[in-house]
Amino acid sequence: MSFFKDKSVLVLGGSRGIGAAIVRRFASEGAAVRFTFAGSEQAAEQLAAETGSSAVEADSSDRDVVIAQVRDSGPLDVLVVNAGIAIFGDSLEQDPDAIERLFRINIHAPYYAAVEAARKMPQGGRIIIMGSVNGDRMPVPGMASYAVSKSALQGLARGLARDFGPRGITINVVQPGPIDTDANPAEGPMKELMHSFMAIKRHGRPEEVAGMVAWLAGPEAGFVTGAMHTIDGAFGA
Repeated sequence: MSFFKDKSVLVLGGSRGIGAAIVRRFASEGAAVRFTFAGSEQAAEQLAAETGSSAVEADSSDRDVVIAQVRDSGPLDVLVVNAGIAIFGDSLEQDPDAIERLFRINIHAPYYAAVEAARKMPQGGRIIIMGSVNGDRMPVPGMASYAVSKSALQGLARGLARDFGPRGITINVVQPGPIDTDANPAEGPMKELMHSFMAIKRHGRPEEVAGMVAWLAGPEAGFVTGAMHTIDGAFGA
């Protein structure tokens, strides 16, 4: 019997790519999965039908919406915060409102979601935040705001690990490198540049990231918290 059978799992940002792979992984192991989506209603409906999970539209840039989604999900055994955006371009020319929205989605939402989940989370609960290897290394120009947001998650996890540790609740950050998704396709224009930094010269698969998430949410990772878990083919080595 799977460890996740009948466990309550919420995935913020679960309709496509890595998020969808995470939803599939938990659902395949018997969890009761709920996930949010922003602009991919058709993909969300298809995934929900495929996996038996439930999908709800939610704007992760709105703090009150994020808190309400977590609160309304009831006591969670596992929270995964996967929603995130990236903005590319010269930092001197970028729209401040767009950068502010990126920080709300990439930094504020994970913080408020984690805190709200911990209010009702049972002993031994799991919180997993999707970061990026770019929180450790940024080898190209034009992604400063994204790097800031992913580095911030490291402090979030370290701090909340201290706050939640007495209740056995763990919080960890998964830091993918190049993963084959719609946002970063394996055959995309950045392929050769990204692979030039890597020891394993291919994009990762969403299912590989979902496997790491499942391990962190499982019984073998009960002593793992406040840590960064990089899965990047040595992109950042």
